[in-house]
Amino acid sequence: MTRGSRLRLVLRDVASGCAFGSMAVSGQLPPWTLGLYVFSLVAALLGKRLFARRAKLTALLLLGVAAVLAVNVTAGSLNLVVAACAFAGLISAHRLLSTPDPATDGQVHLSGLLMVAGGAALSGELVYGLFLVAFSVLSSVSLALGVVESAVPEGEPIPVRQVLRPLSTGVSFAVAGAVAFFILFPRLNWNMTGPRASPGIGPATTGFSNTVRLGGTGTIKDNPRVVLRATLNPDPGVDALGAYWVGRTYDIFDGLEWTNAGGVRKEREPLLTLRPGGDNLVHQRVELLPAYGGRTLIALETPSRLGNAVANTSTGGRRTSLQELSGGEARFLESGISYSYEAYSLPPGGSGDRFRKLPPVEQDALLALPENLDPRVAQTAARVLDGEREPMAAAQKLAAWLQREHSYTLEQAGERDDPLADFLFERKAGHCEHFATALTLMLRTQGIRARLATGFFGGERVNEGYILRAGDAHAWTHVLVPERGFVTVDATPPANRPGQGSRWMQRLLGLYEAIESRWRNSVVDYSFRDQVDVARALVRPPKGSEKNERGQLPPARAWGAALVVGMLVYAGWRLVERLSGRPRPLEATRFVDAVEAQLAAAGIVRGDDETLEELHARMSSDGHALAPALAPITRRYLEARFGGRPLRQGEADTLLRSLKSAVSDFVRREAQLRARTDERRARAS
Repeated sequence: MTRGSRLRLVLRDVASGCAFGSMAVSGQLPPWTLGLYVFSLVAALLGKRLFARRAKLTALLLLGVAAVLAVNVTAGSLNLVVAACAFAGLISAHRLLSTPDPATDGQVHLSGLLMVAGGAALSGELVYGLFLVAFSVLSSVSLALGVVESAVPEGEPIPVRQVLRPLSTGVSFAVAGAVAFFILFPRLNWNMTGPRASPGIGPATTGFSNTVRLGGTGTIKDNPRVVLRATLNPDPGVDALGAYWVGRTYDIFDGLEWTNAGGVRKEREPLLTLRPGGDNLVHQRVELLPAYGGRTLIALETPSRLGNAVANTSTGGRRTSLQELSGGEARFLESGISYSYEAYSLPPGGSGDRFRKLPPVEQDALLALPENLDPRVAQTAARVLDGEREPMAAAQKLAAWLQREHSYTLEQAGERDDPLADFLFERKAGHCEHFATALTLMLRTQGIRARLATGFFGGERVNEGYILRAGDAHAWTHVLVPERGFVTVDATPPANRPGQGSRWMQRLLGLYEAIESRWRNSVVDYSFRDQVDVARALVRPPKGSEKNERGQLPPARAWGAALVVGMLVYAGWRLVERLSGRPRPLEATRFVDAVEAQLAAAGIVRGDDETLEELHARMSSDGHALAPALAPITRRYLEARFGGRPLRQGEADTLLRSLKSAVSDFVRREAQLRARTDERRARAS
């Protein structure tokens, strides 16, 4: 195998791998199909065509795998789209291990296109786009090398270096043309067919459970994965939001873990109203990503209304109702890989709740203390407060003491019988759950109602919205203040409230999120409306500028757009002019081309500067058997071309049929003559 052939096959196989990767990034393919394809790809890259001599047997094996996938689809354990994508990958794997030939190459590239289409159905993420571009470039170069290889005489080396540069230029123009086609061709939004969602690679990193157990390592604070995207209205416009995003609250502590005293408040509602709102609510459009891994809704403190919830699955999105639980928690009733919804929250400063609105069981829970609470907790709280009984002032005083006397750490070795006492009086170090628990119970020992709240803290600016990471998970205290409701007081040191992960990793993921956001807005969600906006933006004055006064020149972008349109119109006009001015081949010329094709079947080729009349004269002087059949055709051609007697309708077909019959007889006689000659030679030898 030549060097060019090996390169072509490697590019073909790697392109197929990229196409399969565009599906695999969704995380929805069965693991065994992933293993089979990777094995096949590695074997193909090593030149091991294991199925080259077992085509029929392996085809039957492939049918068996298709039957297994069909059974799984029928049983409901596998989605039909996922099964089709998996089967396309297995077809490609089978072709990779088969004998390399033009038919196999075409099948590999065709299965690659099917896999890319399947990847689009399973995932629209940025990584899919990278695999798509890689597949397009590699497969295009591989196909082009195949064309060059077929044009090179057998046995001669393929000029790989000489053709790679023009091929790269051609592929670049093709990609640029594809981008222009995508931008200009009218299209629907991806979400018009239902937003797809993929679980991604790796397990979910955070979520909400029914309890919060005190103690253990705070490993989640190191996790930089993005779990939430949100856009706010009004937009604060700051790089670091520094806000509290509440998920649920807890009011019962037994010495080791927090639980909630209440139950379900509302079973099924499309729109939840948690508390009365006003005219200055903060609107949030929230998307919980697959890394979130829970069904609890998150909103800025303090949420007033929640609704328009959609559960996104691998086959599309569907509306889902919400359920309100005690403690202010709202949950999705439908399971989904990711979720999107809208929320309205009161501005910071208080929840708007009143003590008299709480059920009696929740009122009592706000002062409940564990039976085995260390007496030093109450003694220390009384000493620090020194007679202060106003709830807000007392909470702030205790929070300042905790931040001053205790340090933040994520290292908590082993379980403790009394984790609160160990934090306050022994280790004097802990993470946010320790600080929040200590503040909440110290307030309760002094008759001040409080509860534990969990959610996230922060908000990092990315393009026009904000993101939250798994490491931003946080716990703090809600203090019940008369005529204000629950007010947030955070005892955790301010520097340790956001995620504690590696800064360079957060910057790297932040850059990825910024590119991902651009990809979603510019590609996945790009629609006809966006095309109209782009066209308008070319001629619309910059935002914030005053209207053009009479006589003032248009903006520079309008001149640029006019120049581009003018160049396109001129190029189109030149193309039409060139095509329309090109002389059309005369009927006689087309007729002589057909005659040449017939003669070529008999091995007769006209010279470069030889006319049909000269060819007939040469054949006549040589005594060629086809000269008599060519004579009327030559005469009629000359009459039609120069004698002013055009060919009548159907006359050309009649002449060509007679020549074809003569050529067939000539070829048959020549074959018989060669056979007899070979026979005589064989007898003589």
